[in-house]
Amino acid sequence: MIEMFCSQKVKNRIFNIVVILSIILFAIAIAPKVLQNDTFYTIKIGEYITQNGISNLTEDTFSWHELPYTYPHWLYDLGIYIIYHFFGQMGIYLSTIILIAILGGTIYLSSSQFSKNKIVSFVLTILTMYMLKPYVAARAQLITFILFSLTVYFIQMFLTTHKKRYAIALLIIPILIANLHCAVFPFYFVLFLPYIVEYLWLVILDWDLDYRIIGIFLKGIKKLPVSQKTKENCDQKINNIPFVIQQKRLKRKHRRENPYKIVVEKNPFVKWLILLVVITAFMGFVNPTGTGAYTYTYKIYQGNTTNSINEHLPVTLIDSKEYLCALCLFLAILIFTDTKIKLSDLFMLAGLTTLSLMSRRQISMFAIFCAPILVKLIAAMFEKYDKNTCQKLFQIATSILGAVIIILCFSINTVQKLNHKKNKTYIDNATYPVEAADWMLSHLEVEKIKIYNEYNYGSYLLFRGIPVFIDSRCDLYSPEFNGNQEKDISGKDIFSDALDIASIAVDYDKKFDEYGVTHVIAYSNSKLVMLMKENKDYQRIYEDEHFSIFERL
Repeated sequence: MIEMFCSQKVKNRIFNIVVILSIILFAIAIAPKVLQNDTFYTIKIGEYITQNGISNLTEDTFSWHELPYTYPHWLYDLGIYIIYHFFGQMGIYLSTIILIAILGGTIYLSSSQFSKNKIVSFVLTILTMYMLKPYVAARAQLITFILFSLTVYFIQMFLTTHKKRYAIALLIIPILIANLHCAVFPFYFVLFLPYIVEYLWLVILDWDLDYRIIGIFLKGIKKLPVSQKTKENCDQKINNIPFVIQQKRLKRKHRRENPYKIVVEKNPFVKWLILLVVITAFMGFVNPTGTGAYTYTYKIYQGNTTNSINEHLPVTLIDSKEYLCALCLFLAILIFTDTKIKLSDLFMLAGLTTLSLMSRRQISMFAIFCAPILVKLIAAMFEKYDKNTCQKLFQIATSILGAVIIILCFSINTVQKLNHKKNKTYIDNATYPVEAADWMLSHLEVEKIKIYNEYNYGSYLLFRGIPVFIDSRCDLYSPEFNGNQEKDISGKDIFSDALDIASIAVDYDKKFDEYGVTHVIAYSNSKLVMLMKENKDYQRIYEDEHFSIFERL
């Protein structure tokens, strides 16, 4: 018996090593080398914070509009700048690999802990990481993905083990989120809802309010001027109510112990979870940006930026094949097998499915939080229909030959991806005006001009120290954020104007007059450049393969 236990312990260690190495290799394969638009302003804001501190994070200093700004992820910006300062662009690339590997590790940890099936957990973790590939970038959302994944893990561990350390972790995480990415602070509380709603639903059912209300109603009838027979009937029914309630509770207990499809669990420790939610609701104030954690998301969805940015648009299922396959797999298991699902998991699945259909960005949340649920369903299905398959696969994976083959397969895939990426630069010259920015810094007094630029590369100009018309901080350029009701200052819809100018939906010349634009930079093949070339009021002073710069005469 002891030998068998030791052997199983060794095999578990071998498998965990294989999983860790595979996740790291896959993270290297899917992490993008080319820096993303938001990363540039993140570095610049981090640099600003190191030079000026966090005591006055209320105004933007990077556009020439002189707007108020809330710095929603100042702590992440500071961390990325420190990495960039010491390790350069390579450091940011490596940090992205490390974060996606940690995220994969947390998904595997949560999946394997609650399904007790390491094989299914491993396979689903890799598939989830692949599904998250479009969302992998040096952005604040990557670290909040990890924190959210840990939140669900800590919630379940707290409800299962009742240990205080998980409650303490749940108190710390919202403080980190409020400073790392306050825009998603409200989503932290959404993760508690499935467990709280399940508990409250069962509490209300166990109150038997329907029969209690009937009893109150019958007692009220007795006080009315009715016949003696009516009063006797009421007394009979009132006296019968406790027996009916007892029978009803027995049936309900039987259904809960022998569920058909949905497993319900009335965990008394959810009461402490509710207390945690109440306490953590105030953690958003523990940051130097004031009430941003509570107002940022509301303002975003009040504005029009979500209608124009691709990741906020509703999902088209035919264009999201991985997401569609995941939904179909859930439906197939729940409909065509007798695999049971916990009510809290069903609430989580239904809520995240709704959110992801409303916004493409939420597919990432669906993947992270629904992967462990899918693992539990598949593991339960194997346990019922084919116990031996996963055990055989585990034995193969923990053998020397099996472990080597798995690592070799991931290594080959990673080497292929690295060979594909090795000729790529960290900054794509076709997307960002690298040469044009060099020319501007050497030929123009950038602090004195007001240059119009398009949305997609504004952050790079900002990164180079060139004041911009707009960058990818879309919130800053919408009236919900740059106005001030207390000072009676109307907000400017710079975001819409920037898009309208780029698409020639407005008279660009009048808009340039309105903002006092002196120079224009745009893609050389854009409609705007085609029109300005024919306009005598504009002189092209710079041109390369991708970008053109004009001066207004």
